[in-house]
Amino acid sequence: MTQEWKIYTKTGDKGETSLIGGKRVPKYHEQIEAYGTLDELNSYIGLIRDLILNEKMKTLLLEIQDRLFTAESLLAEDKETSSRILPQLFEDDILLLEKKIDEMNKELPALNSFVLPGGHPIASHCHIARCICRRAERITIKLSENYQVSELVIKYLNRLSDFLFVLARKITLDMGANEVIWKARI
Repeated sequence: MTQEWKIYTKTGDKGETSLIGGKRVPKYHEQIEAYGTLDELNSYIGLIRDLILNEKMKTLLLEIQDRLFTAESLLAEDKETSSRILPQLFEDDILLLEKKIDEMNKELPALNSFVLPGGHPIASHCHIARCICRRAERITIKLSENYQVSELVIKYLNRLSDFLFVLARKITLDMGANEVIWKARI
C-alpha cells in the first residue's frame, strides 16, 4: 500500500523553508527570492503556452519551462550541505534561444526604436513575462555577489528576456496587430 502524499508539511508555518541540502532559511532569504521569481516567470510562461496556438512554439515554451525548473533547482541548492546531483543548464540551452530569436527576427521588420508593450493580448503577456525575466535576472545577479551562482543561469535569463521580446513582436505580426513604436517627445 502506498503512502498518501500531502501538499502541506507544516514545516514552513513559522516563516522558514529548506534549501536543497536541508539548510533552513527564512522565506525572504535571497535564494528563495531568486528561485521564487523564476517560479513566477515559469508560471507566466505556462500561461503564454496555454494561449498560443502554434504547436511548435508550445513545445519550445515547454522546453523553456523545463530549463527554468533546472535553474530554480540550481538556485535553491545550499552548496555546503547538498550532496544531490542536480540537473544542469548547458551552453546548448542558450544557443537554442539564440537560434529561435534569429529565426523569428528574419520575419520581423527592422527595429530602430523602442516598442511600446501591447498590440495583442498574447504579445502583452510576453512583455509581462519579459519584465519578470529581467527582474529574475537582476535578483540572481545580486544573489551571485554572496553565493555561488552558475554563470549559465544568468546568461540563460538574459537571453530568455530577449527571446520573450522577439516572441512578442512575432506574435503581434502573426496576429495582424499593430506594433506601436515609441516616439519620444523632445
